[in-house]
Amino acid sequence: MDWEYIDLHAKQWVMEAGDKIRDSFNKTLNIQTKSDPNDLVTNIDKEIEQFFIGKIRGTFSNHRILGEEGFGDAVSDLDGVVWIIDPIDGTMNFIHQQRNFAISLAVYEKGIGKIGIIYDVVHGELYHAIDGKGAFMNDMQLPSLSKKTVKESIIALNATWVMENRRIDHNLIIPLVRDARGTRSYGTAALEMVFVATGRVDAYISMRLSPWDVAAGAVIINELGGVVTNLRGEKLDFLSQDSLLTAKPGLHQTILNDYLKEGKW
Repeated sequence: MDWEYIDLHAKQWVMEAGDKIRDSFNKTLNIQTKSDPNDLVTNIDKEIEQFFIGKIRGTFSNHRILGEEGFGDAVSDLDGVVWIIDPIDGTMNFIHQQRNFAISLAVYEKGIGKIGIIYDVVHGELYHAIDGKGAFMNDMQLPSLSKKTVKESIIALNATWVMENRRIDHNLIIPLVRDARGTRSYGTAALEMVFVATGRVDAYISMRLSPWDVAAGAVIINELGGVVTNLRGEKLDFLSQDSLLTAKPGLHQTILNDYLKEGKW
């Protein structure tokens, strides 16, 4: 498989999609809800996913597509080559802020991440990696991730998880927040994962994400020596919703062992 050829096309399409999103900023959005009133989707999300599907099917007709908005294939396994796409990760931010959102695109073969691309449309930052060939922000190669302690770390974490909730015992998270140097929340899994990749934050924790939220970021972080698992320390399968713990090496194991090991998910 010529992954550089596939990557070249994928990056070109992502940049074109970014132009389309920027062109939409002055237009009226058609906003709908999905699973709950805060699970939003716009006409732009749908149009961008359909744009990608048209490009992929026209160029790589034997590849399958798993997309957030459901315009791709009914994917129940990762056999062969599967593209995993989130046209706009952080739709609520896109609607309310016109920033802090990203295009997330990954290509997997037999369940192994081969290409990961995340595009911060507003800031013009293209994060990308091909398995075994390093990870980059635009043309700048990113350095491998180094170890850090909890006390030195900034952790990306939604405030929801330090309040009583139905997904995790918040008493497990409170000591981690107390011990860390600081916490942040950006409202977009794709960007929070590349912030781990670039060292802007040191770990990211979430209780429920979908494959298109994390597939591209996992390729980039793995390429830099970081660790990506669920909160039980298990590998993600990229076919179902799951929790997420991604962090620098060493820090990941510390969080898992010292803070989360008694948890029930």
